[in-house]
Order: sequence, then structure tokens, then C-alpha cells
Amino acid sequence: MDDVRIRYVALMVLLLMSQRISAQVTYERSDSVTVCRLLQQAPKDAGTLWFARRFLGVPYVAHTLEVNSTEQLVVNTRQMDCITLVETVMTLAWCKKQGKCSWEDYLSTLRLLRYRQGKVEGYASRLHYFSDWIDDNEALQLVKEIQKPNPPFTEVQHISVSYMSEHPQAYKALRTQPALVDIISQQERALTGQQRRYIPKAAVRNSKVLRQTIHDGDIIAITCNKKGLDIAHLGFAVWHHDGLHLLNASQLRKRVVEEPMTLGRYLQKHPSHTGIRVIRMNKNNKR
Repeated sequence: MDDVRIRYVALMVLLLMSQRISAQVTYERSDSVTVCRLLQQAPKDAGTLWFARRFLGVPYVAHTLEVNSTEQLVVNTRQMDCITLVETVMTLAWCKKQGKCSWEDYLSTLRLLRYRQGKVEGYASRLHYFSDWIDDNEALQLVKEIQKPNPPFTEVQHISVSYMSEHPQAYKALRTQPALVDIISQQERALTGQQRRYIPKAAVRNSKVLRQTIHDGDIIAITCNKKGLDIAHLGFAVWHHDGLHLLNASQLRKRVVEEPMTLGRYLQKHPSHTGIRVIRMNKNNKR
């Protein structure tokens, strides 16, 4: 009888914990259904590219994380921009790698990826600049930025970020909470001055060295020369017979697509794009 009572109490504690976690999350039931279905259906060795292709055709919608007056973990598998596609796919791949297929597992991992040290402590705790996102998730051993060999990593990006603090009206939270601008500005100053190696866009072609360096499913972060920004766009690397392509949430095509043109051609069509940084899920870490 005591054993039955103990098991009952333990079950109630787990249920209450699950309800408390879900109460701090913005999502629709279809999102949790999609997440759990994909984690159950995915083969054991499913990587980022397997999961990314499950979202082909999903509509591109910007600002899907800006839906609450106070910061909450937002899950939206129905609409995506480039960063939410990357975070959704990375979270699914991490959960599958660890053999964790519950909704709560997904939420915990997404929180780790999206927020500084995995803690939701207001808008400023979200990793807004992708260089910051990389640094934080490298510290957690979730990802690793590839910066060699040289070539193809022949160029150095001198990071200088200030866009958010200089354009607060472009961000709902900064418009309504001006005190946050100073916090964001401090984060920008901490990033500014750092250096990262990248592959210049002239070198993004169908070469042996690039095929050896970049793997299917790596995150591609497109560097740019726009004032105050470090990264212009994100997606996943996909090798085709004619070269490297980008699977991304495309604002131009208004959906998640596997670009028909090569990434090299894509970069040449955008004068502000300077090259690519490469980030890989750390397969050796077991959290």
C-alpha cells in the first residue's frame, strides 16, 4: 500500500511539473503533436537535414517569437523564419540523438538553445545576435563552429554589432520597454571586437576542399557588411551534384525551401553578403 501511495505521489509531482512548464510556453496543440510525431518517426541516426526536410513548404512568417507582453518560450512549427527553423531543427535533432522523445524534453532543449545559459529571464536573455547564439551554445557543448582549414576559411570577420540598440523602434519589446535598450547595448559591446574565420563567397563553389569541409546538415550563417549586423541569414547545408545548396526559411519564396540555385550563386545575387560561417551540432556530447 505504501509503495502504491509513493508511486501515486511521484506521478502527481511529475504531472504538476509538466503543467507548470507548459504554462510558461506559448504554443498550439498541433505544435506538440508535430514535435512528438517527428521524434517518434525519425530513424535513430536522423540528423539535422532529415528534420529540416520535414518542414519544407511551411510558410515563412517573421516575428513569430514576438507574441507576448512578457517573455515566454514560444513554439511554432506552423510558421517559421530563418532562426526559428534552425532552432526547431536543432532541438529535434538533439532530442533524437539523446533518445528523448517527450514534449517536455523538447521544451527543455529549445530553452537551452534559445536563451542565455538556458534561462528565460526576460527579453534580453534571448540570444538575439547569432554570434552570441553560437558562443553560448558552444559553451554548453551543443554546437561547434568550424573555422579551419585555411583554405577555405581565408577571411576574418571583425564583429561589430549595434543594430538593435540603434533601431529600437524595429523591435516590439524595445519600443514598449525602453530600459531594455541599455541591456542590449551592453550585450552588443561584449560581442563587438571578436573575430571569426569565414569562407568568402567567391570560394563557395563545387570544390573538393569545400565538400570535405562542409557536411550535409551543417548550419550556414551568411556574413554581411550591413552596419551593425553580424549575420544576414541562416539555413542548412545540402550538397547536390552541382554544388552546395541552402535549405532555409525564405522570405523571398515565403516558405521553407531547398534552394534550386547553388549557394554560391545565391550569395552573388546579394551584394551585402560577404561569405559564410559554418556551425555543426556537436555529436560527441551527451548531456
